[in-house]
Amino acid sequence: MAAFAAARDWQPFHTPKNLASALSVEASELVEIFQWMTPEQSARVMKEPETAGRVEDEVADVLAYLLQFCDVLGIDVLTALSAKIDRNELRFPVPGERGGRPGGRDGGQGDARGGEGKDRHSPE
Repeated sequence: MAAFAAARDWQPFHTPKNLASALSVEASELVEIFQWMTPEQSARVMKEPETAGRVEDEVADVLAYLLQFCDVLGIDVLTALSAKIDRNELRFPVPGERGGRPGGRDGGQGDARGGEGKDRHSPE
């Protein structure tokens, strides 16, 4: 992705702010496909070639912008994902483990970093 952007002299436009904005727009375009579908229709979306192609295109756009965003900021995406999974394992233990509370809630203790995260209502 970096080579693709460099060949087109897009680096001046690929600031963290612009890439985050573009990522948000592309994610919204993915959401738009599903906007008025029932849960059942959304589960079958990949069975319809036209819709499946649109979903694949938007997923590719989201991934491309996310990878470019990580590249610009020097984020190793796999390391960041692994660290987040580790934190979520602590925040949302399997019920019955570590005195697990129903739903894995931390009893208001915040996340593993010691503060309330903006994603405190759902694991990622």
